[in-house]
Amino acid sequence: MATTASNGVPPASLARKKLMGYVGFANLPNQVHRKSVRKGFTFTCMVVGESGLGKSTLINTLFNTRLYPKKEVPPPSQERSKTVAIESISADIVENGVRLRLTVVDTPGFGDFVNNDDSWKPIVDNIESRFDAYLEQENRVNRAKLVDNRVHACLYFVQPTGHALRPIDIEFMRRLHQKVNLIPVIAKSDTMTDEEIVQFKARILADITHHQIQIFHAPVYENEDEETIAENEEIVRKIPFAVVGSDTEIDTPDGRRVRGRAYPWGVIEVDNEDHCDFVKLRQMLIRSHMEELKEHTHDNLYERYRSEKLVGMGVTQDHSVFKEVNPAAKMAEERALHEAKLQKMENEMKLVFQQKVAEKEAKLKQSEEELYARHREMRDQLDKQRLELEDKKRRLENGRPLTPEKANAYSQGKSRKGFSLRN
Repeated sequence: MATTASNGVPPASLARKKLMGYVGFANLPNQVHRKSVRKGFTFTCMVVGESGLGKSTLINTLFNTRLYPKKEVPPPSQERSKTVAIESISADIVENGVRLRLTVVDTPGFGDFVNNDDSWKPIVDNIESRFDAYLEQENRVNRAKLVDNRVHACLYFVQPTGHALRPIDIEFMRRLHQKVNLIPVIAKSDTMTDEEIVQFKARILADITHHQIQIFHAPVYENEDEETIAENEEIVRKIPFAVVGSDTEIDTPDGRRVRGRAYPWGVIEVDNEDHCDFVKLRQMLIRSHMEELKEHTHDNLYERYRSEKLVGMGVTQDHSVFKEVNPAAKMAEERALHEAKLQKMENEMKLVFQQKVAEKEAKLKQSEEELYARHREMRDQLDKQRLELEDKKRRLENGRPLTPEKANAYSQGKSRKGFSLRN
């Protein structure tokens, strides 16, 4: 039995214990299975691409049902919308007792105009509005029934040009690769040869790597069996998927009834892995990684958007909320914080004291220099006056009269000192 520390943190290493008999928690996967079947599943898939690339047909082929009715081609004289529209269709599908609430989001008008600037913006707004709706549900007082209508996967249809990604393809992927699981799909791959498809895939992957675009890859888990690992590696090698869609059954020359397209040169079988990558796309999207697509949407894409949204609203994270705390560890932490605060205050006081002492010393030094300067100046004046008086005294003693200028100056000097010369 694994143990945890008193503060709620698990120890560094867990001891594995061998059971002496059957306990029953090995039945937990069956309980989860029954609960999931009872509740049902939801999945939202977005398809993006220009008109005529077979988006509706591929969706009908993937889920083997006519979600989309057959579309009528508008006449050339009909005026078309000048903006990208967002259309959503939902349906409940039941297979072997498992119920799936499927929602398909279509984007008519994308890439159909001469000027496709900001054609990606309505799509981004739609994805973010679904994130906002889920965030609003999470913030309610009663969260018993959360409706998940977030987009879990986006099939982006690339024209089978055989050259490279176009600027509109790169710009769209750059704008959305952090908001939705991107899955690039080469539409109508039966218009290209096998060699052209291989070269086209290499160019697409090179463009995606160069522009640092993140596309969805099947996650790799520990302790997977060899068969599952081999299947995942095969799926990764097929990206981007070169697909052909058809919900019409035709007869092959050898008498089989298959879904595909008949041409004068032969038959393209949708479910034949030698003809296209439809089977691998369906395996990743539905049969093996649908839950991983939903999990990556919730744990990574939505969490990134949610964090940026809340930070933009000024909401900060308080890590002490709902945190189990060990009282002894809490007291030690508070004591350490208090000591650090006292040490900081002491350092600040020392710094202020040193600054005050330095300023006082500078003022005293300046005053001392001023006093020394005044002392020298007064001493020089006294020495000069003493020399003048001694000179006048010698003249008087020697009987040499003073010149009028000197006598006048001498009398003025005597009068300033309080006496005058008498004749």
